[in-house]
Amino acid sequence: MSDSSKGGSHPSEDQKKAMYEGLSDDQKKKQTYTEWVKDAYNNQYENWMPWIEDKYLAWFGTDNKASYATKDTLDKTKITGISQVDKLQDGVNNLVGDQIGKDGLLAPVGNMASKEGINRAERGGKDESGSYGGPASNYTDPVVKNAQGAGQGLAGGAQSAGGAVTDGAKGAGSYVSGMFGGGKKE
Repeated sequence: MSDSSKGGSHPSEDQKKAMYEGLSDDQKKKQTYTEWVKDAYNNQYENWMPWIEDKYLAWFGTDNKASYATKDTLDKTKITGISQVDKLQDGVNNLVGDQIGKDGLLAPVGNMASKEGINRAERGGKDESGSYGGPASNYTDPVVKNAQGAGQGLAGGAQSAGGAVTDGAKGAGSYVSGMFGGGKKE
């Protein structure tokens, strides 16, 4: 039974392979088919999950992500273990969280924190269109991408330098232990 007969709009495995085969040779050299599929899945997840979470909270409650996170964090602060005090604390926690929720006095602040703060954090700093800078994205996106590339280069250099230091220390350690009879016994 094909995916189209199930009513789904997901590409079949053959369609995915055809899309991969349509990539340029340079792109194929950068990624195997499995890596390419994994990246495509991660991109879709990054795009859709914040939206799904927002819709779930809107349909099944009075919270946005900011109020939900506030209530959740405050719920972890219970310290007394006395039921009356815990109930009072629950009421205060809900009061604070509800103020930045759907119908609260600070709902615009909560909505902005949810959309521009929490959702961007979940998407690695990007907005729902995949841009880092919103209206200024023509200027900011290239800067961010260049900075990410430089950071990866520095990390790779530090990693290889660290590996060389570690290898040197291992070699010195085996030399010293061999000197004192701690070497391999046969």
